Amino acid sequence: MAKSAVLTRWEPENPVFWQEQGQSVAKRNLAISIPCLTLGFVISVLWSVVALNLNSAGFNFSKEQLFMLTALPQLSGATLRIFYSFMPARFGGRKWTAISTAVLLIPALWLGFAVQDPTTSYTELLMIALLCGLGSGNFASSMANIGYFFPTAKKGSANGLNAGFGNLGVSLAQLLIPLAITLPLFGAFGGEAQSYLKAGAAQSLWLQNAGFMWVPLIAIAAVAAWFGMNDIADARSSFAQQAVIFRRKHNWLMCWLYIGTFGSFIGFAGAFALLTKSLFPDVAVMKYAFLGPLIGALIRPVGGIISDKIGGAKVTLGVFIGMACAVLGVLAFLPELGVDGQLSGGSWPGFFAMFLLLFTFAGLGNGSTYKMIPTIFATLRMREATGSDEAALKAARLGGMQESAAAAGFISAIGAYGGFFIPQSFGLSMQASGGPELALYAFIAFYVSCVWMTWRYYASPKAELPC
Repeated sequence: MAKSAVLTRWEPENPVFWQEQGQSVAKRNLAISIPCLTLGFVISVLWSVVALNLNSAGFNFSKEQLFMLTALPQLSGATLRIFYSFMPARFGGRKWTAISTAVLLIPALWLGFAVQDPTTSYTELLMIALLCGLGSGNFASSMANIGYFFPTAKKGSANGLNAGFGNLGVSLAQLLIPLAITLPLFGAFGGEAQSYLKAGAAQSLWLQNAGFMWVPLIAIAAVAAWFGMNDIADARSSFAQQAVIFRRKHNWLMCWLYIGTFGSFIGFAGAFALLTKSLFPDVAVMKYAFLGPLIGALIRPVGGIISDKIGGAKVTLGVFIGMACAVLGVLAFLPELGVDGQLSGGSWPGFFAMFLLLFTFAGLGNGSTYKMIPTIFATLRMREATGSDEAALKAARLGGMQESAAAAGFISAIGAYGGFFIPQSFGLSMQASGGPELALYAFIAFYVSCVWMTWRYYASPKAELPC
């Protein structure tokens, strides 16, 4: 094994190589990748907490403007993922992980300074929200990179661990930021508190901590990635070599399915707090908002592990059936909007329980779809090489690995657009009808289409590509 940061020999499918050398290197890279990705998710969802407290900090924004601030990082992040998915193979996974983690310092610091001044324009806050999408973009490159390190039989588990514990950044942000902004964490160096009245009593808020608290951790993670991770020489490929995925029908089919799993996870994570505040205003939502993303993140590796044993398509099929049923449950527990414009009825415990189910199914589906992706693209390349000599088969295995990595990143990019469309769907639905029902019915129709697609192409006895 090369002592340098660049691995000139990497054969994870070789059992002897994997046992003697590869396994320890792969685990080390995974162990560093996870906290880097976790911090990326933290930055990507900062606004889901900050938006709830902006008006208390002296700003005066409408409900629609606040929904836009929570949704915009997911829009920019999804777009960035399209480009990030090709970067590890172009520049090296170690280099790109370190650089893409370090640039998270920009939105974290800028947000910390901007929210201290209530005259900061909405336009400037939108720019910061766009830059927070850098954190979401990191998912594509991280998943593309980690996919190279593990053999096919372990990709489901490895991808599940990387993404699952990375996704924990969502719940960490929603758990820790509400606590941090109530304390002068950095003393005089952290800036003055913002004051507001609640139930007639004066309250203090240090909203800048939402950004500043992550700065030391980001710096440490970026340094660890630079000095502790590896680039793989064989993983280097040009954009043209990776672009073959755009001609693969299954690339686009899996994009659709991943919108349903990860798009739902990140979209509901961003929208849940504001949606609850609108429907159940008496509920202290930030005491509960982190639980759904926490469950979804922790169960993602479980989805990968189960899929390694019984197949990703079977798990994914069950996931979408479960998600459609859970949305029906959400509809059953909604409060009603009276002619006087007041909400009545509904059940907060039932509403919350149904959303926890949605996060659970989405997390399982995130793991199962990422088991399907490498299986699909490796199978396609090996089918094309059927009957060829050993050299061609070896090239097909390498090509399958490269395609799988590129596809994993690109599919994650398209799936992440759910993080923008779900909050916006709720906002538009409430603007049009006063409630979220229109959006929820649209989600059910979408999940039904995912059930059909999974069965038709991957799970049925006559599936085109059983996986």
